[in-house]
Amino acid sequence: MSTPAGGPSRQADVIVVGAGPAGATTAYYLAKAGLDVLAVEKSKFPREKVCGDGLTPRATREIECMGLPTTYERGWRRNKGLRLIGGGHSLEMPWPDVSAFPNYGLVRTRLGFDAELAAHAERAGARLLQQHAVTAPIVDEKTGRVSGVRVRETDDAGRKTGPEADFRAPVVVAADGISARMALALGLEKRDDRPMGVAVRTYFTSPRHDDDWLESWVEIRAKGTAGHPGPVLPGYGWVFGVGDGTSNVGLGILNSSKQFGKVDYRRVLRDWTDSTPEAWGFRPENQVGRVRGAALPMAFNRTPHYVPGMLLVGDSAGMVNPFNGEGIAYAMEAGRIAADTIAQAFTRRPAMNADRELAAYPDRIKTAWGSYFTLGRGFVQVIGRPALMALGIKYGMSSRTLMRFVVKLLANLTEDPRHRRDGYDRVIHALDRLVPATSNQ
Repeated sequence: MSTPAGGPSRQADVIVVGAGPAGATTAYYLAKAGLDVLAVEKSKFPREKVCGDGLTPRATREIECMGLPTTYERGWRRNKGLRLIGGGHSLEMPWPDVSAFPNYGLVRTRLGFDAELAAHAERAGARLLQQHAVTAPIVDEKTGRVSGVRVRETDDAGRKTGPEADFRAPVVVAADGISARMALALGLEKRDDRPMGVAVRTYFTSPRHDDDWLESWVEIRAKGTAGHPGPVLPGYGWVFGVGDGTSNVGLGILNSSKQFGKVDYRRVLRDWTDSTPEAWGFRPENQVGRVRGAALPMAFNRTPHYVPGMLLVGDSAGMVNPFNGEGIAYAMEAGRIAADTIAQAFTRRPAMNADRELAAYPDRIKTAWGSYFTLGRGFVQVIGRPALMALGIKYGMSSRTLMRFVVKLLANLTEDPRHRRDGYDRVIHALDRLVPATSNQ
């Protein structure tokens, strides 16, 4: 459905820029809270996004909280946990049993997932305006407050067409992904002291399409000289069975090594897939679609997360987990937190109290993941050293006990400190208390 760009629809309580997982989740919760929310999406659903399509229990919890059906008949597949491959070992590590999270993950292509999530927000009462690109925020000249957005229609090819139109709302949510056009228009540049990654992926028709484990290859190497392997790259390759006859195959690499920016990641992907068993089908003749790539903005790499009248949610704010490159879970959690913050602000009078409520949003996000993201920044620096990365793979992969701890840490799946915890949880929570929370101000 596409709301007509005219009349009273140009005014809303909240305008959400972008209807991916961050924006659609925000719009859903705002609509459930009874607010008039307009989500503006530059593309038309369904549309493709670069992603591994694998969802951990953390993301699965957010989907379940929204009541979005995730049945096999609707294209969803459950997974049991991680199969880790490296150093001559293959370990199947079930997702940990944690009271706050389901004990399974999901796989769903972004082509279908994003469309379903946006439609779910519509059913909750959100208005969805597709094929409309936000070109700039509208800033009140007197107060400096964001008070709306400027919009142009787009055609099927994504080209902007027609005249600009102004849409107004007392609150705007920037959920416009890695482009972060809204934030950039307000001078919010990315932070160079935060890690970045790059992901490349494609699909192959493969007999492995129905694998019920998320497979992670932790020993991905750059191309070496004749007879010598290249250095281990800080990142991992993945094989996620989609269940439709294809597997999503890709890799994610961090910027903490000297090789970052000097390596042809598409070539690394090709060399790796060529080294896999031919029976798996990861060969050019079985490839479905081209290799696509995207940046991974991590650990709050764009701040502050609130400026008067506008909140940043998801990739636009660098809310990607630096431990594992997961972004959807944090985009959806941030959307839920942002919507709750905005809903609370709408109950506050006078207006200064509402602004005070909105200004608390960065602290709520910082409380949720600030210390964890600080730990992640340290992890990124360690694995950026090829020798340390190689040692970690050699000795870590030989210990199932250690890898159980690693899975809990990397996927951020620990028991609430108020509940009974195992030794792994106590160590992780102790580390959280010892490190300062990453600033997102």
